[in-house]
Amino acid sequence: MGTPDFAVPSLDALVAAGHQIACVYSQPPRPSGRGQRLEPSAVEARARALGLMVRTPRSLKPAEESAAFSALTVDAAVVVAYGLILPRAVLAAPRLGCINAHASLLPRWRGAAPIERAIMAGDRETGVTIMQMAEGLDTGPMLLARHVPIGPDETAGALRQRLAELSATLLIEALDGLSHGTIVAVPQDDATARYAAKLLPSDERLDWRQPASELVRATRALSPRPGAHFLHRDERIKVLAAEVVERADDAAPGTVLDDGLLIACAIGGAFRPTVLQRPGRKPMAVQALLRGYEIAKGEVLECPASA
Repeated sequence: MGTPDFAVPSLDALVAAGHQIACVYSQPPRPSGRGQRLEPSAVEARARALGLMVRTPRSLKPAEESAAFSALTVDAAVVVAYGLILPRAVLAAPRLGCINAHASLLPRWRGAAPIERAIMAGDRETGVTIMQMAEGLDTGPMLLARHVPIGPDETAGALRQRLAELSATLLIEALDGLSHGTIVAVPQDDATARYAAKLLPSDERLDWRQPASELVRATRALSPRPGAHFLHRDERIKVLAAEVVERADDAAPGTVLDDGLLIACAIGGAFRPTVLQRPGRKPMAVQALLRGYEIAKGEVLECPASA
């Protein structure tokens, strides 16, 4: 049960390990591209290429959907970034339960955006936790966990790929342990839980009133997509990479300090975009962009409206 490309390595690993896949569940096809044609999810496309049965219900809550799932009589359900709520009847149907691969070290970063929130918070490490699913949000007992460092310049895109591969490896190990009775579930410590809230459009807008270090982390967390951005002449310019530069002036937040797009922030340091992307264009280095698009020294880039 999975939807985005993050879950594809797990599906491939299950097949390669010889597990019998009774069915693959994924979210329904979504409109995509200029023509808004319905496109299958990455998991659905891969499952069909492998010749597997696929179901794409909009919800598992209707009784007929729970009954159809139960009728599969599976030993276990493997859930990786599926995106739909599993009702109690579905959670209880598999003999060994529903097993989820979550891209954080639970109970830290329960929720929808664990990779992005870990980078935004400045965490030096993260990992993957395999857990037995319960009705709460990422609250089930833990079966396995592996720690991985977060590189100082690592983007969410790069980290997501590493964690996708690790998830696939750990899922196979967890299924083997469950089937042989050699793995013990450990309850989570709810007192240390932290919630990884879903990303909102407001998270993507760079606010020059924040420290430059936080803006650089936000840039990494949102790269390559959806991308952090700022507005200039009503044009949304994405920032895909940036660095912190020390400064000694007292310019107002958002002030462009030099001809290389160094931008003043409110608390210590300045923000230098190094890779940017204008709408409909390819990403490019800051100097290449400035050769054909002027953002002059002394301009003041606007800050988002306060909440």
